[in-house]
Amino acid sequence: VEESELHSQSGSLVVSLFGLGPCTELLTVNPVALLGAGHPMKPHRLSLTHSLVLHYGLYKKMMVFKPYKASQHDMCRFHSEDYIDFLQKVSPNNMQGFTKSLNTFNVGDDCPVFPGLFEFCSRYTGASLQGATQLNHKICDIAINWAGGLHHAKKFEASGFCYVNDIVISILELLKYHPRVLYIDIDIHHGDGVQEAFYLTDRVMTVSFHKYGNYFFPGTGDMYEVGAESGRYYCLNVPLRDGIDDQSYRQLFQPVIKQVVDFYQPTCIVLQCGADSLGCDRLGCFNLSIRGHGECVEFVKSFGIPLLVLGGGGYTVRNVARCWWYFEYFAPDFTLHPDVSTRIENQNTRQYLEQIRQTVFENLKMLNHAPSVQIHDVPNDLLSYDRTDEPDPDERGAEDDKGEGSQL
Repeated sequence: VEESELHSQSGSLVVSLFGLGPCTELLTVNPVALLGAGHPMKPHRLSLTHSLVLHYGLYKKMMVFKPYKASQHDMCRFHSEDYIDFLQKVSPNNMQGFTKSLNTFNVGDDCPVFPGLFEFCSRYTGASLQGATQLNHKICDIAINWAGGLHHAKKFEASGFCYVNDIVISILELLKYHPRVLYIDIDIHHGDGVQEAFYLTDRVMTVSFHKYGNYFFPGTGDMYEVGAESGRYYCLNVPLRDGIDDQSYRQLFQPVIKQVVDFYQPTCIVLQCGADSLGCDRLGCFNLSIRGHGECVEFVKSFGIPLLVLGGGGYTVRNVARCWWYFEYFAPDFTLHPDVSTRIENQNTRQYLEQIRQTVFENLKMLNHAPSVQIHDVPNDLLSYDRTDEPDPDERGAEDDKGEGSQL
């Protein structure tokens, strides 16, 4: 996110950033050893993002927090106890004794067991949860956790590189204070785990822009998946074809999101910013630039609604970090906006995009506009709010303060 995207014209926005520091400590020890050299998910992209935030001075425009660690209890707000208990116990050293559980919980090739698995889940989930709590308490206007956004995880199993669905858990926390939460997903893969979790309710509206067809993972997200029971028409999918570029994406994204906000009137928005929709992504097939991706964030921010911004997919490490500094990682061009255009033909014809737009707008007409809900007794927060800002990297602290709390 560019510096200009973090501030309103009045400069009055308060932005909180979570998750980068402590996750960096965990993930830079040996990023290849965590998931394996051939695995497309590269956790050290978080380190690069953190470095860019520091070197561009963006941390001066934000409050940076050491994130809360989510407990088993927190994760079981959505996931089954058996699944979370398994994640806490399994390790590379004992996984041979969990053969049946590995199959049951879909942990293996795409979602491997690695050292510190539960710790990793606890940190990225806790950061998203803390962001939701700060929004609930009006501590900030925008909360950011680039380590979060793992939208494929299901109630009973891992899926698509995702173990714990921090998005669902954060939305459940937001619903304690917000009658309506809008979830927007711009990852190239359909946000199936979040859609499934809220498919039967009108308290959460899910909107996903993604590649669909030709057996592309996860194989869901047809425009006719619209929700069911109380949630009918509160699920909106925008299935796209290969090669969509900035202009085509913008012409679809902005009018659709504006209509959704006008009809649904959300009191809080959660935005998943998977960077695998960028051109040149290892697993992607879109042709978006970093600037085009950022325009989506800017447009959502322009509504002035409390916003939780999360990461997600993204498998070309240099571009993920640029989108969301180690100079050697950016050689030879050393630029924040590299050319990520590809030779993939834009198969999203004007007629196809118009068909999608018309179908989406017809579905929106079926909504009862903004559903109301009376919140009488607000449940206790999953964490008591304790404001623990990260120390300013530009200020030298006392020698006794060089403990864990002073790490970035």
